[in-house]
Amino acid sequence: MQRKEFTIDCQLCTHLKDSLFNGLTPEDLSRINNHKTCIQYKKGQNIFYEGTRPTGLFCINGGKVKVFKNNVQGKEFILYIAKPGDFLGYRALLSEEFYGATATVLEDAKICFIQKENFFEVLQKNPVFMKKVVKQVCQQMGIMEERMAELAHKSVRERLAGSLLMLKESYGMEGDESVLLDIALSREDWASLVGTATETVIRLLSDFKSDELISFEGKKIRVLDPKRLAKQADLIVA
Repeated sequence: MQRKEFTIDCQLCTHLKDSLFNGLTPEDLSRINNHKTCIQYKKGQNIFYEGTRPTGLFCINGGKVKVFKNNVQGKEFILYIAKPGDFLGYRALLSEEFYGATATVLEDAKICFIQKENFFEVLQKNPVFMKKVVKQVCQQMGIMEERMAELAHKSVRERLAGSLLMLKESYGMEGDESVLLDIALSREDWASLVGTATETVIRLLSDFKSDELISFEGKKIRVLDPKRLAKQADLIVA
């Protein structure tokens, strides 16, 4: 499938304030801007594959992307879901390793690609930017460690409740007393995110709906009672 290019100035990007590029000097931002390629991806298209070598950095301008691994049985496990302003592939790029996961578009997306040489040029001459990138890598690794710990020690019910709250923080649209998750995941994706069978996720989501913790609006979910959901996730409620 042919991908369409689009044009956007980094300085005019509405997601710059949420990006690691926020705070770059006009000169450095211009260098990034002048050497990037921006591509429109359709839902289901892959951005990169596990086991391939990175040649640059991806920055999400619009849409959402799931980053996942497959186990030896071919079962998918979603590591995280990236949103506009997020970088993709920088850990493998910095460590000079192959990609440790695959990135696939969840909904039509606009993604900018910065060549490795141009990214490193800015990184090496800007110690403040380098510190931000290293901090982001460490935070992401911390999140991965927490995800692995949850798989080992929490029940599926607790993991699903925790995932709903996690997505609420990233994609929640505040209502009067509830929060609509501005992301439409299939039941298969929910199962991959939680690390269980699709049938189990369907049953638990139905239980949460019956308990008036959530409601469904088309393919999206509305969180009705975050505090009770936090108790289901075995989280400390303030």
